[in-house]
Amino acid sequence: MTDQSKNAQDLNGLQFYVSPSHDCSYLNEQHAITLFADPTSLLNNSQYQTLSKIGFRRSGEHIYRPHCSDCTACIPVRLTVNDFKPNRNQRRILKLNSNIKVTVCNSDFSDEHYRLYQRYIKSRHPGGGMDDDDVKSYKSFITSSWSDTYLYEFRIDSKLVAIAVTDHLNDSISAVYTFFDPNYSKNSLGVYSVLWQIEYGVKNKLLWLYLGYWIKDCKKMSYKDNYRPIEYFDGTNWNTLSDK
Repeated sequence: MTDQSKNAQDLNGLQFYVSPSHDCSYLNEQHAITLFADPTSLLNNSQYQTLSKIGFRRSGEHIYRPHCSDCTACIPVRLTVNDFKPNRNQRRILKLNSNIKVTVCNSDFSDEHYRLYQRYIKSRHPGGGMDDDDVKSYKSFITSSWSDTYLYEFRIDSKLVAIAVTDHLNDSISAVYTFFDPNYSKNSLGVYSVLWQIEYGVKNKLLWLYLGYWIKDCKKMSYKDNYRPIEYFDGTNWNTLSDK
């Protein structure tokens, strides 16, 4: 069975919906349109993996992909974990955080996690709408009822300093969201989280780490091309980003 045939089989019967035009979350003065998988469908891991391979992401219960008619700035990217080679700065960050202990938790609510999330959002994204998130909003953003989601705790001397929200697919993992203690900004915990997830993928014989969307003109999304070699999805195939 070809990949295209398997994709069609996995997604057979799944409905998709297009959102109305709305303000873009990433580019100022831009509008966006989003394509959603039917939010009433409880997806399985095979479907989620297939959707990830064609550029979809999870946010809470929703699986989505940009569907803008006049903009292609949001580019799905992923890393082939076995091909990754850390650069000098990334090796420095690995060494700096060599004392961090990582443990895995299920996606059940934790007040300790939520307090860390609140501190992170208020420090890094003030006034962006997320800084008012209550417990219900936090839960609806981080977790879902159908995904195989784990929260990886990063601790220094027993102190929780970061959480990596990670979805497990059949052959890959997806870095959904990372939040960390603003007081540890010198540790570059966002970078370290990605590096740790790459190592996790290698150790567990996985193929890819999905990183979401690379947006060249958006600082909070453009950093992803620091991880090389990285692949981008052009709507049909995955290609090395250096080719773009």
